[in-house]
Amino acid sequence: MRIGELATASGLSREALRFYEQQGLIRARRLANGYRDYPPEVVALVQYIRTAQRLGFTLAEIGDRLPGIWDAPDPGPLLNQVLASKLGEIDARIAALQALRQTLAERVATDCPLRGTGPLPGAA
Repeated sequence: MRIGELATASGLSREALRFYEQQGLIRARRLANGYRDYPPEVVALVQYIRTAQRLGFTLAEIGDRLPGIWDAPDPGPLLNQVLASKLGEIDARIAALQALRQTLAERVATDCPLRGTGPLPGAA
């Protein structure tokens, strides 16, 4: 299928698809006239990429993990492991933000908010 057909089938723009190709997330073979020709399964792959992005994965993270998951005979356990790892990262970020919020709230309650009693959370 050509890029216009893939754009219609996936709901993405041609530019987004070209970007995905530049990033190595999808591949097309080139026809003699230079047009891109995508296999039909790329539609499902693009949908996977979009879902992973909505779940908070960066394109770099998707690109690092995609080949192993996509080529696995049973991707379920691999996907569960990746999702669980991402969940742990999100929990750690939430904890760091809660600590920062607490520090900010304590400083707002003082006469001089820039003079604190200790380092900011996450400061080295």
